[in-house]
Amino acid sequence: MSEALEAFDARPSKFISETQPPTGLDVADALYFVCVGDDLLSISEQGIPRPITADEFRWVDLEVAYKHYLGRWENRACFALDASGTVPEGFAATGLRAWLGRVEPDFFALAGRAKQIVDWHRNHRHCGRCGTHTEDHSRDRAKVCPACGATTYPRLSPSIIVLVRNDEEMLLARNAAWPTSMFSTLAGFVEPGESIEQTVHREVAEEVGIRVTNLRYLGSQPWPFPNSLMLGFHADYAGGEIVCHDGEIAEARWFHHRQLPNVPAGTAISRWLIDAFVEEMKAKA
Repeated sequence: MSEALEAFDARPSKFISETQPPTGLDVADALYFVCVGDDLLSISEQGIPRPITADEFRWVDLEVAYKHYLGRWENRACFALDASGTVPEGFAATGLRAWLGRVEPDFFALAGRAKQIVDWHRNHRHCGRCGTHTEDHSRDRAKVCPACGATTYPRLSPSIIVLVRNDEEMLLARNAAWPTSMFSTLAGFVEPGESIEQTVHREVAEEVGIRVTNLRYLGSQPWPFPNSLMLGFHADYAGGEIVCHDGEIAEARWFHHRQLPNVPAGTAISRWLIDAFVEEMKAKA
């Protein structure tokens, strides 16, 4: 397995997902992922952010609206908290993207999980069917309406991300909102009634106007901006001229694997897809 594709390997995680703490688990030493507005509360250690501990939270004057048990990180209890108030001195409140590339991937995924759980709670405090205040399910990670019985689980939005290949070149595009030097792979959300493979063909055609063939699934990555599950592919160019989607794709070009532009950091699945292709081309040389 190539170094790039090792990121997709189903290695054991340090995190165990649970909805209730096991009997005897010490929660006094728990990790608290505290969401204040859209930010995460943290302490920086040598430039690396970390969540605060249950003991540290005792000295923080924040009002907690919701507390949710996530599971265990290396047998240490983890909670997501929805809080409000003024961030005290010595603590930082930053967006989740500030953690990207600064903590290990599994821990970033855990922080993303916490943020998504808090967002889910905020958006589903009332039943979408009848308006009654919802309650936490007794066993599952879900909200239940006590009036009509409707059950709501945390939202996940499946999406595809694909590297289009053409001999020794790859197609990379720049989103209209990105800096002029940043390029990445193509991506888009799955529509209702659509297969993952159909999404790849449709998104590529919509965004850059070309056709692809020979799809190969490489792996996935949870992407909490806000709640995506990215399914990564390689695909071969099958024809057509590049025509960028107006208002979304500023430019798209073919790049030789030895002459890459500025691309995303190694913690992003787009970079894994790019690196896998580069490694494959170098191995053939």
